Amino acid sequence: MPYQYANSQLKIFSLNSNNPLAQEIAQEMGVELGKSSVKHFSDGEIQISIEESIRGCDVFIVQSTSAPVNEHLMELLIMVDAVKRASARTVNVVMPYYGYARQDRKAKAREPITAKLVANLLETAGATRVIVLDLHAPQIQGFFDILIDHLMAVPLLSDYFKSKGIPAEEIVIVSPDHGGVTRARKMAERLKAPIAIIDKRRPKPNVAEVMNIVGNVDGKVAILIDDIIDTAGTITIGADALRAAGAKEVYACCSHPVLSGPAIERIENSAIKELVVTNTIQLSEEKKSPKITELSVAKLMADAISRVYENKSVSTLFD
Repeated sequence: MPYQYANSQLKIFSLNSNNPLAQEIAQEMGVELGKSSVKHFSDGEIQISIEESIRGCDVFIVQSTSAPVNEHLMELLIMVDAVKRASARTVNVVMPYYGYARQDRKAKAREPITAKLVANLLETAGATRVIVLDLHAPQIQGFFDILIDHLMAVPLLSDYFKSKGIPAEEIVIVSPDHGGVTRARKMAERLKAPIAIIDKRRPKPNVAEVMNIVGNVDGKVAILIDDIIDTAGTITIGADALRAAGAKEVYACCSHPVLSGPAIERIENSAIKELVVTNTIQLSEEKKSPKITELSVAKLMADAISRVYENKSVSTLFD
């Protein structure tokens, strides 16, 4: 049953990155999206107008910083500033997808830590809280000096695979690299399945080379899980390696379907039977495929917003 906040001080606004998801969240909450507009000056500068009073309100701004990343990030920062200056009581940023999260450390000399820079920008603009889903690196939470709630898509993805009725003893959950082992283990616990790891080396950005599979996948239904699928090189090479190692079927899933460049072609030509994604990033028509199944995170996001607004614990949504 949807929440009912129609006459409350809760306001939800959407920008341009993922309006369908924002509409779903508002519907779950029993409210209309706030009235605002995003326009551009002739030189491309962004102009945002809030077209209703939000004085004293708890405002939630829904915006993924997906492609075009810089445009959507600037929209978000300008909206946060506008909401703060309109005397909102709190300014809550709901970022289903947190762009720039992959630059979370200095991997080599003279590199920026852009994930920290984005956190600084949001705080400086006036955000009082951030709600995110599946950060690329959980330690990014420590980049913020404001409140942050880090939600996970593993329960949603796990429930989908449970509904397929595959016997638990036939399943193996596979991490495409060492960094994703914790995520794979969480799904494995929910599905009561073992895990395997693909040991890979990346000779250059967006190019992955499979080296070895750690764990038994022979005769199993392998489920690859990752947080982001970008050009799909890692996930498709991994799927082909799993089939070569004896897996009878290969599924894949992720929280954030970036799907850049050759991703769709690679997925369609790969050993992946089905790719399950969430709608943290809006898929354009050219990024849709019969192999791709999309699950909605609207209920999860609505639950988080409701708990924040009512000053209730959000921790039960973290697992």
